[in-house]
Amino acid sequence: MAGSFFLLATGSFGEFILDWVFILAGFGLLLGGGDMLVGGAVSVARRMGLSPMMIGVTLVGFGTSTPELMTSLQAAFENAPGIAVGNVVGSNIANILLIIGVAALIRPIAVQKHGFRRDGTALALGTLLGAGALSTGLLSFWVGVGLVVGLIAYLAATLLLPMPGETGPDLGDCPVHPPLRALLTFALGLAGVLLGARLLVDGAVGVARDLGVSETLIGLTIVAVGTSLPELVTSVVAARKGESDVALGNILGSNVFNLLGILGITAMVTPLAVPAEILSSDLWIMLAVTLALLAVAITGWKISRREGAVFLLGYIAYLGWLMA
Repeated sequence: MAGSFFLLATGSFGEFILDWVFILAGFGLLLGGGDMLVGGAVSVARRMGLSPMMIGVTLVGFGTSTPELMTSLQAAFENAPGIAVGNVVGSNIANILLIIGVAALIRPIAVQKHGFRRDGTALALGTLLGAGALSTGLLSFWVGVGLVVGLIAYLAATLLLPMPGETGPDLGDCPVHPPLRALLTFALGLAGVLLGARLLVDGAVGVARDLGVSETLIGLTIVAVGTSLPELVTSVVAARKGESDVALGNILGSNVFNLLGILGITAMVTPLAVPAEILSSDLWIMLAVTLALLAVAITGWKISRREGAVFLLGYIAYLGWLMA
């Protein structure tokens, strides 16, 4: 009997460790694959003569959200709505409180009035639209279509109505590879992101099962922060280079894409039930922190280090509340 118990405990522990190996490997593949995916796509786009603005808005801006998209799709396919929806809501909360907080601590963020009036308005409308869709309790195909149409409208406004002096990101560090190499880089990056999403979701579901916690909690914390790493890296690097408007713009665009693009595309592929935990609290927290960002940004058109510290402390408090 004792020997059987030892084998059972050892087997369970082995599965627990394997789940965490899947999570870490998934994160690594998402980061590396996402970087290759964007790099290959940018190289192809530059060879096609696309403008920096178009490349920035479509490939670079939304490319950093590819991990969230693939992870939510994979979770939906595996009937894990807590991870699929929690990933989006948790990522938007982390993007504002964690990433903007860290970026502002590194260097105060100067808010460009003209650009923020457009993108801040898009964030407000996108958040309300996404929250309205989530509040129905079921993301159906037609709800997904409505969200994607909203995203297309935002893209059109960004590309057709650029603000004065807006030229897109500096793409000087993105080399133009030969066509075959660029396509191969893109394909390998896409494969890495797909495999990484599969490993991450499988590992997260396993950890939730092993620890006896809900998939929603795992989605709001481990998965949400992990899939937001590209935004964190991009924003921190931009802040260190003094390009604080790029750091802020990256988060605004990512949050809009998360709500309209990821939720919309996922709902169009398969209907998605919204967990009750998210409807009762996390959805409202996402609305509150989005409102806080908009209010802080237009107050003096600057996000100070003190305000960044408040955001970061707010995220720590949020995690503590989730774990309580």
